[in-house]
Amino acid sequence: MISTHLSAVSLRDLILVQAVHRHGSFNSAARTMHISASGLSHQVQKVEQALGTPLFERGGRRVVSTAGGQRLLEQIDAVILAAEHLQQTARAGETAFGGELRLGVLATLGPYLLPHLITPFPQHFPGTRLSLSEGKPRGLLRRLHEGELDAVLAPPASAVSGITMQPLFFEPWEVLLRADHPLAGKRTVSLDQLEASEAILMAESHADGKGYVQDVSLESLAALVTLRGGHALMPALAHDRLASMPNIVVAKIKGQSLQGREIALYWREASPWISDLQVFAGLLRKLAKQRSSLKLIEGDGCMEGTCD
Repeated sequence: MISTHLSAVSLRDLILVQAVHRHGSFNSAARTMHISASGLSHQVQKVEQALGTPLFERGGRRVVSTAGGQRLLEQIDAVILAAEHLQQTARAGETAFGGELRLGVLATLGPYLLPHLITPFPQHFPGTRLSLSEGKPRGLLRRLHEGELDAVLAPPASAVSGITMQPLFFEPWEVLLRADHPLAGKRTVSLDQLEASEAILMAESHADGKGYVQDVSLESLAALVTLRGGHALMPALAHDRLASMPNIVVAKIKGQSLQGREIALYWREASPWISDLQVFAGLLRKLAKQRSSLKLIEGDGCMEGTCD
């Protein structure tokens, strides 16, 4: 049985506690949640009293959870996520995704794939809003796991409990060169023709090595190439936009089918929108098939036209 004290705690109270934990500050959380700092502190104390234990250590520059509070905060996250699922399930059947698909996309994929998705999406999912977030794989998958996103487009990663992954397509790399580069006149180059020391690397595609560039758009990567010279690998979907930039040349890679990245669609196993997500995956595969540079990944993990 739930105690009288705990039954008096609302979901709103738990969401406020979650906000303090996420921001590490009562003031920042209060601004985000549109409540006074004193009012927020009072609501958190209400939850702590109902649970019979403090959740946070107060007094420092940053609010941190107590040892016991950390375990309870994980359960509070689970309660809030269950409430979101309850709300979503109640809407199921009205419109696809309950009226909104919150999609997370790689920052180096979104600007080049989404223009092909915007027009057909409402045709396949009438009445559904497509809300987009860009970021890096780890951050997007964390937000998916925490229920902030409904699906994520990112490269395959290690298995995560409660998360389903469906491979979609393979996107080859191409080489970005400054117009005065010795190889700039060639339509295709091999990687062994490129000086490794001259590479400007995408953080996403290279886990280590010198020249590591983080938190930049592909346009910024191209700008770095025009300033520094050298070369950079870029995903093929960005070809048209980057090849049109001044003082930039884009070449294909010999043996291109082996050099690139796979893109998969992720969603939570407990999602009430699994049938909608499978239809969405089918739409993405259809769009990929229309792009000559992309290769579909079949159910056995092979790219289209391979593993015969």
